Parts: sequence; structure tokens; C-alpha cells
Amino acid sequence: MKGPFIRERAVPPRVLAAERLATETGFEKSCTAEVGRLLRTAAAAKPGGVVAESGTGAGVGTAWLHSGLGDGARLVTVERDEKLARRAAGVFADDGRVGVLTGDWRLLEQHAPFDVFFCDGGGKRDDPGRVVELLAPGGILVLDDFTPSAEWPPRFEGVVDELRLFYLTHPDLDATEVLTTPTGSAIVAARRGAPRQTRRTAR
Repeated sequence: MKGPFIRERAVPPRVLAAERLATETGFEKSCTAEVGRLLRTAAAAKPGGVVAESGTGAGVGTAWLHSGLGDGARLVTVERDEKLARRAAGVFADDGRVGVLTGDWRLLEQHAPFDVFFCDGGGKRDDPGRVVELLAPGGILVLDDFTPSAEWPPRFEGVVDELRLFYLTHPDLDATEVLTTPTGSAIVAARRGAPRQTRRTAR
């Protein structure tokens, strides 16, 4: 075969639906496709797990997580904006594995521990210690919207980025920072400890 064979990477239909909703509602903080594919990979790695998201928004990140969701998995997400949460819930209304909550991010606590946690809203900055506690042993944590730093400790706007440093050096996490775009990065971490046995659905 002459030359590289390049096939366009498909975007899941629910992601497209959520992106349309984001446009309709004027929501401008949805995750990028690069982060979305990372979320899909994380969800697919835990096919029988509990997947959580803080900060539903218009449901774009939720839809990427959903695209990797196993048959035996559950996905729960929370959004403070009642109207936005209601609209986002409509994107997943036909799938009983998905629950969209309205209110503070701590509503997620009743569904913990999490095998995958995309912390994109409350908790990430205001209570990072609790975010780590909500992970199951072996659970995967994804945090985005960081600015790449070539220095150690990482810096942002000329000062040490204490939040990023917290996650990257937490004693209960194995964490790394990955470049998602030339100007953006995400932290991906796994909580130390033996992972829970994958739950199996009855057949």
C-alpha cells in the first residue's frame, strides 16, 4: 500500500447529540475530543464498574464515558444547573445504566466507591482529598483543564501549581500528566491497592 492509510476517527452519536445541546444552551466548557477519547478508554477498562462524573454540563464528557461503558457498568453524573441537568439527562433517557443527578457534587458519595471518576466539576479544587477517597482500589481518576509545564514542581502563571502537585504526588495514587493538546493536559491516576473483582451480570 502506497502512503499512509488514514481513516477518520468516528465520534459516537451521543457525543454529537450532547455537542448540539451544548451549542443550543450556550454551554462552552465541554471537554475536548482528545479528553473524551481518554474517558472512553478509562470506562472501557472497567466493564463492570461504577463510573462517575462531577460536572455533567451538556453531557459531552458523559457521552464519551458512555461510549466505553460495559454492559455491567453504571454511570452516574451530577450537575448543579437544574435546567442543564434535565436537558443532558434526555440524551441518555433510553439507557438505564446512566443516572443524571441535580445538585452538589457530594451527591455522588452515595454511589461510591468509583472504578472511574472524571472529576470535572465540584471536588477537584475544593476537596481533592475527598476526591481520592471516593476511588475504589485500582480506580482510575481523570482530571483535565491543566496547562502543560516543563518544570518540576509544575508551575502555572509563574508559581507552583499546588493542586496539580497534590494529585501527582499523593501517596495513595500512581499518577501521571498527559498532553491532550499542544496547550492542554490531563492528570490520569490509579488508586493503589488490589482492584475489586469485576461484577458479572446474570445470564
